[in-house]
Amino acid sequence: MRIAVTGSSGLIGSALVAALRTGGHQVLRLVRQASAADDEIAWDPRAPAGGLDPAALDGLDAVVHLAGAGVADHRWTPAYQREIRDSRVRGTQALVAALASASRPPSVLLSGSAIGWYGDTGGREVDESSPAGSGFLPDVVRDWEGAAQAAGQAGIRVVTMRTGIVLSPLGGVLARMLPPFRLGLGARLGPGTQVMSWITLADYGRIVTFLLTHPDISGPVNLTTPHPATNAELTAAVAAVLHRPAVLFLPAPVLKLALGGVSSDILASARVMPRRLLTAGYEFQFPDLPAALASQLAAG
Repeated sequence: MRIAVTGSSGLIGSALVAALRTGGHQVLRLVRQASAADDEIAWDPRAPAGGLDPAALDGLDAVVHLAGAGVADHRWTPAYQREIRDSRVRGTQALVAALASASRPPSVLLSGSAIGWYGDTGGREVDESSPAGSGFLPDVVRDWEGAAQAAGQAGIRVVTMRTGIVLSPLGGVLARMLPPFRLGLGARLGPGTQVMSWITLADYGRIVTFLLTHPDISGPVNLTTPHPATNAELTAAVAAVLHRPAVLFLPAPVLKLALGGVSSDILASARVMPRRLLTAGYEFQFPDLPAALASQLAAG
């Protein structure tokens, strides 16, 4: 397949591009600077239709849209909250406008989304049929998905990938946990009872391929394993793999003071189930936390 990917330089995007190419697909990367290689197409997510020549998108089989400002990269000042929202909603609107203008639009758009759709459910189990929660992240995700779904008017199959916490030593939550854990200073975050719905990079890439090749699947799909873990369980599992103690804890008020709104992503509790993937027959490579961590951290 000939596949375009936005957000290809990020943690998920770079791993996905490599996985797709290993699978024999031709990948074009939509980049925000001037294209410097044959596999790059320059675009501006803040410009009308992304500043893209529709002809540049002709002949694509699929687009995977991952671009967006990192939710946990900065404190949630009002300005950064606008950046989080605009980079997702306006960027998706621009991309969809460009795809709709192509004389031969792709057959499928896999658009990034997040389990932030559900908000804090208090650990209650939810799946793709569950309504959106309330608050900043659910509001952003609802508008983000709405912008992507507009591609359906151009006859494009749209899948919104509600991704959980991606566990990787290369970035994200796990990467931030590792340095103190390796020093024996691993700590439970907040109460430790909050349910964290997670996925590995390996399964993320395999799920994207699965979704590309299952034309009967459209709409929201949860990219989480069927076995969420509490923060206490994640803390204990990381400590066990690294053979280090983890007896400390950071109280929720301290996290909120240090991280601002970002702490809501760490302290929120939602047991998000991948109901649609399981029904469609997807088999997880790493469904369980201990094996997932061991595969990535054994060398640590």
